[in-house]
Amino acid sequence: MSDAALPYAPPFRPQLAAIGVAGSLLVSVGVFLSGFVISEPAPYELFMAGLIGLWAIVGLRISRGVTPLLVLVVLFNVGGALSLTVMDDLSGGPMYVAVSLFLALSSVFFAAIIEAKHSRLELIFRAWVASALITSLLGILGYFHAFPGAEAFTLYDRAKGAFQDPNVFGPFLVAPSLYLVHGLLVGRLVAAPLKVIGLLILALGLFLSFSRAAWGLYLFCVVALVFVMLLKERTGAFRLKILILSLSAAAVLILALVVALQFDKVANLFSSRTQLVQDYDGGHLGRFERHRIGFLMAMERPLGIGPMVFSKMFPEDEHNIYLKSLTTYGWLGFLCYLILIAWTLSAAFKRLLRDRPWQPFLMIAFITLLGHSAIGFVIDTDHWRHFYLLLGVVWGCLALERRHNRQQAGGTRTP
Repeated sequence: MSDAALPYAPPFRPQLAAIGVAGSLLVSVGVFLSGFVISEPAPYELFMAGLIGLWAIVGLRISRGVTPLLVLVVLFNVGGALSLTVMDDLSGGPMYVAVSLFLALSSVFFAAIIEAKHSRLELIFRAWVASALITSLLGILGYFHAFPGAEAFTLYDRAKGAFQDPNVFGPFLVAPSLYLVHGLLVGRLVAAPLKVIGLLILALGLFLSFSRAAWGLYLFCVVALVFVMLLKERTGAFRLKILILSLSAAAVLILALVVALQFDKVANLFSSRTQLVQDYDGGHLGRFERHRIGFLMAMERPLGIGPMVFSKMFPEDEHNIYLKSLTTYGWLGFLCYLILIAWTLSAAFKRLLRDRPWQPFLMIAFITLLGHSAIGFVIDTDHWRHFYLLLGVVWGCLALERRHNRQQAGGTRTP
């Protein structure tokens, strides 16, 4: 066979391969740090800012598949910058917008590096699980005052792990929980005990956060994951396995809940938190009244009112990401946010059941992001690090799908 007939193979470059491996490991460290956000800027921001800057120098490529995400998150933050112009007191405002812009760009970074190498998805989720387990254990130990100073990991008698707020701590644990559930359902039985232990730790930490939004998010996401997997897997034997393991896991979680409720402190707070409408929800200037007043006020403020101004006018923050988009990012930010969420979810839904190496990660990220979009009606998510990580995972998978389809149309194989 002549040399001309041989397929072209690019030369192996060990230096580039080593850089790629080192970069992937550094990304894992960054994801791990996302579980430790006591103050802003957090170690996560400092580390990721350096990593993104270094990657940009080495060669960060933003493809056409990721460009819509970049445009929408930048415009969203342009709205935030414009809102600063209507503020009388700028203290804290510029830093808030700077953190918002950085977090938004981090989603673009994650999407780009995932598109470049889909195997990074596994590293990202493993690092997320490790971070979630540690911060969950801190929250559990803190709740039960297991060591001196453990109360630093609680707030208002609620576990918050290494976060500022239990309402962020709880939702952070959901995606790694889904990753373990998926591994439990499709993996080997020999590895099941470790996954079950991990799930129990995350479930207990989430439960002790006493975040109603986190409870609802967890229940919705687990049920949705099992439902999607039943749709995807067509064999009767596999569906039976999923059903049996799901029922067994549910039984174990219920048993763990019953045991936890034997503690009076847990039972009393659980009884209080399970009330659908709290005093601060339906009372005078409560959450729902603030939502109504806030939306009416935002209709007269095209540029918004500026970051953290709402909490100076009312007893608390917006606690509604859609209202927050209007007050903090103006009409431009609100419109970009709606387009971003609708585009992301609709595009991911269309590609949800395709047989790809990245399909499990797309499925987990899509379900969790859908749940976050729902709880966004009662909570602010614009500074949640893991929310932007979810966006990056979804858009990275969408870009991988786009490249895969283009290569199939051109008659080449996906690397």
